[in-house]
Amino acid sequence: MFRRAFLSLVLSVALLTSLGVVSAQESPVNPWRQFEGTTIVVSWPSLYHFQVAQQLIPEFEELTGITVEVDSVQYESMHDKQVLEMSKPEGDYDVVSWVIFWKTEYVNKGFLTPMAQFFTNPDLVMPDYDAADLIPAYLESGSIVGGRRAYLPGVTDALYGVPFSGETSVLVYRKDIFDQYDLKVPETYDELLDTAEWITANVPDMYGITSRGASGHQIVHAWLLHLSPFGGSVLDDQWNPVVNSEAGVAAAEALKRILDASPPGVTSYGIGEASNSFLQGEAAMFLDNDRIINQTRDPNQSRIDGLIGVALHPTATTCGAETGGFAMGIPSNSRNKEAAFMFIQWMTSKETDRKLASLGGQPSRMSTLLDPEMQAKFPEYAVIAEQLECANVDWRPLIAEWGALNAPILGVQLSEFVTGQKTAQEALDEAARLIREELGRAGYYNWDMGE
Repeated sequence: MFRRAFLSLVLSVALLTSLGVVSAQESPVNPWRQFEGTTIVVSWPSLYHFQVAQQLIPEFEELTGITVEVDSVQYESMHDKQVLEMSKPEGDYDVVSWVIFWKTEYVNKGFLTPMAQFFTNPDLVMPDYDAADLIPAYLESGSIVGGRRAYLPGVTDALYGVPFSGETSVLVYRKDIFDQYDLKVPETYDELLDTAEWITANVPDMYGITSRGASGHQIVHAWLLHLSPFGGSVLDDQWNPVVNSEAGVAAAEALKRILDASPPGVTSYGIGEASNSFLQGEAAMFLDNDRIINQTRDPNQSRIDGLIGVALHPTATTCGAETGGFAMGIPSNSRNKEAAFMFIQWMTSKETDRKLASLGGQPSRMSTLLDPEMQAKFPEYAVIAEQLECANVDWRPLIAEWGALNAPILGVQLSEFVTGQKTAQEALDEAARLIREELGRAGYYNWDMGE
């Protein structure tokens, strides 16, 4: 009798709840389902990490009832398309993923929603999300805006996104070649340059190293990789160009020696050509972003699977490495901000990050890099975790004017140096002059604080 009455009571409560008579407080709900039926549109680049991430979207849709549409485009075209959409009173995108040097421009133009309003809402935040576990260098370089130099951490900074597909630079080398010739893995730039030149001169059908070298953005990226370990910077804290410092010249001269030890045609190489020359076995070393490591495992791209080692980026006067890649956030004109936040949160959660990395994506969390099981599967994770301790968030200036300084000024001047038209000092002196002119037109020197 009691059991029948109890069952009747349970059924009555369930009916009243479905009719809205009993409050939600008396009937717990699944927070993941609060935006069920919503459709969000995500702007992602058509790169490998994001292609892998798309494989996990059905799991999010099943969990939440949110439908996710992905607009996948070449990342070179993504900026203009995103700016067009985010300039509208009401845009089509609910989530955008940006290359980290777009972040300051997007915030300056009011395109992005600050993330604090979501992370302070207990209805939205996963109790175990653990934002402190996000890789600090990637968080600072891709998502934090408004501190020192406007794009670095500081007392006035704010969070506008979450890192997603970050990268740093490491030295990847042919372990079989180094073992065969009893070569020491380079730890300094002197060792790197001497070893590259020795291999080019002494190992049959093998060049010591490969690099980006094409005029424009590619050669600038290559030079910046070396500028940071030599202790250099593009700008100082007063926005003065310092590319022509002793460190800038030393980095340029190191780049020239690297190009001279690389395969023929290197001065036309972008990242694709440089990567391919290493993957096809033409060069013994590759010093650039760590994404190439997964490529070496792909039989459709690589002839060197199982033949590589991974080491720290060599030091010159200091330890340094790049911080690049992408972050992900919510446009100010999104119509579905909370659902967008749920997607970003789930996609960058500990569990999903580990799944994504297991499939060959780029980790966004220290817990993934430091997981013993993940390190057993991906031995490079231990090296990357150590490298990130001294990765340089300011290895290039993340300002809106970077596009005008990058290829048109530094790209041209560095190419004139490596092709013998100018000395390194002459090229970088001219670059410094032109950079100052460009920043002057943009208003960087309007505040004259002198007496």
